[in-house]
Amino acid sequence: MNITVKLFATFRNGRFKVARQEHPQGTSCRTIMLGLGLSEDEIGVVLVNGRHVPLDQVLHDGDTLALFPLVGGG
Repeated sequence: MNITVKLFATFRNGRFKVARQEHPQGTSCRTIMLGLGLSEDEIGVVLVNGRHVPLDQVLHDGDTLALFPLVGGG
């Protein structure tokens, strides 16, 4: 299935901004996150088609996954 993956802020460093990727049926957000070398501790927000979802959300053909890092400040 075809998934559009969007990375934001520091997740883009050494990776990409937007990429269209092929993944097998049943792929979750977590699977893609791990494939990008990211850990759950780094993830701030996960969106699929603009809606907040858990990392275990199973993706479907044509979905857009957006991954945002934790944001810190003071």
